[in-house]
Amino acid sequence: MKEYIIDINADVGEGLGNESELFSMISSCNIACGGHAGNHQSMLSIVRLAKKNNIKIGAHPSFPDKINFGRKILKIDKESLLKSLKNQVRSLQKILNEKNLNLNHIKPHGALYNLAANDKETAKIIIDLTKDLDTKLYAPYSSLISEMAKKQGIDICNELFIDRNYNSDFTLVSRDHPNAMIEDSESIFQHVNGIINDKTITTIDHKKIAVEFDTLCIHGDSKNVINLIKDLHVKLNNIGIKIL
Repeated sequence: MKEYIIDINADVGEGLGNESELFSMISSCNIACGGHAGNHQSMLSIVRLAKKNNIKIGAHPSFPDKINFGRKILKIDKESLLKSLKNQVRSLQKILNEKNLNLNHIKPHGALYNLAANDKETAKIIIDLTKDLDTKLYAPYSSLISEMAKKQGIDICNELFIDRNYNSDFTLVSRDHPNAMIEDSESIFQHVNGIINDKTITTIDHKKIAVEFDTLCIHGDSKNVINLIKDLHVKLNNIGIKIL
């Protein structure tokens, strides 16, 4: 039996306080740094926990919009957005520097992530941010931002989601749709097993599309996330797949 080792990341620091359980079952994290959630104390606490668990640390900047948890497109000029994003990431970097830790990557949050996937101007802002900080970018597979970043020599980690359904154009099913999230253990396993072993995703309209990935994400604020990731570990281990 062939053994696979995969990277699983999770969005953290968003107020649930489940990181102490979650961190033993993932290999990299994306820390909210003040745009949609998070503050100095939450970042400091999670950085300490990530260091203890040897978790790769990424920044999870967002539209500066805590009211809507960064899940709505904010009307903001590009200079102000880039300034906000830089301030968010640098607030996390300051803590990392104090702890002699490195920033592994940047992964935009919510509406910013989705918009940058196919909007050239927003993608450029994220790419400029990543280049300025000289780090990796976690970006959606087969997206405009991924292709643009590759052409500029940025180290890209193509990302797919463990707990989200997809449309046939590789976009995520809107959270307004009742089937946006995958919320039961067996469905998550079948989804992930298909990604790893068949290199395909079954879309919301029952089509199979070919995919590639470098990292898989589970939302830290998903319903019942701890039990879901525990079950996934067991089922993956049973078929020779381990978390990095």
